[in-house]
Amino acid sequence: MNPTEVKPGENAGEKPGWLEIVRRHVASLRYGVVQVVVHDAQVTQIEKTERVRLEIPARENHLRPTGKSEA
Repeated sequence: MNPTEVKPGENAGEKPGWLEIVRRHVASLRYGVVQVVVHDAQVTQIEKTERVRLEIPARENHLRPTGKSEA
C-alpha cells in the first residue's frame, strides 16, 4: 500500500468518501436509482431517486383496460 492510500474506516474523523456515500444510498433504497456524476475523472455529484410502489386495491381493478373494444 502506498502512503496516499487510506483504508475504509482508517480516519474516522474525516467525511466519508464517494464510494461510502454510494454504498449508503444503495443500502437505503428498496426501489430507485443511484447516479454517480463524473467530471474530469472525478466524482462530483451523487444523486438518489427513490420510487414508492403502491399496491392497487382489488376494487380498482375494473379501471384497467381489458383490450376489448367498446361498440
